[in-house]
Amino acid sequence: MKFIEIQYYKSPFGELILGSYDEQLCICDWRYRKMRSAIDKRITSKLQAQYLEKDNVVLQTVRNQLEQFFNSERRDFDLPLLFVGTDFQQKVWQQLALVPFGNTSTYLELAQGIGHENAVRAVANANGANALSIIIPCHRIIGSNGQLVGYAGGLEAKKKLLMLEQDMFAPL
Repeated sequence: MKFIEIQYYKSPFGELILGSYDEQLCICDWRYRKMRSAIDKRITSKLQAQYLEKDNVVLQTVRNQLEQFFNSERRDFDLPLLFVGTDFQQKVWQQLALVPFGNTSTYLELAQGIGHENAVRAVANANGANALSIIIPCHRIIGSNGQLVGYAGGLEAKKKLLMLEQDMFAPL
């Protein structure tokens, strides 16, 4: 039997579940999100593995980098990542990773970035299925009207993450 080693991490904005498989981070997601069971099922079935609560070097590194991020000491993450999803989802997540720190983008811009500008709804669904929250910055995606729209960690967490990133640009 293969295992996805998991740990829980209490961030300042909500509790996360962290998971690694084959020395790569495959989960950094909001523990109590609405799609939790669907995402867990997708990851465990695609990897043919079960969750096991156990710590390891990858998870320790993730916690350290998240702490630095939340303390305004880190803008970019340096972690081995494993995207677990369809080819389309992976394209969306790779495009999402290109949204610069402190900036925002829209679902339409993401769709255009992967060459599927008519697939805005599919891009939004793939964005919502992102299991590497914060690391792959789905919080940086806003509505075309400039409004904050759905976020797995809740709109309050999304707002705080965006404010945290803006504060890191403030002069010292």
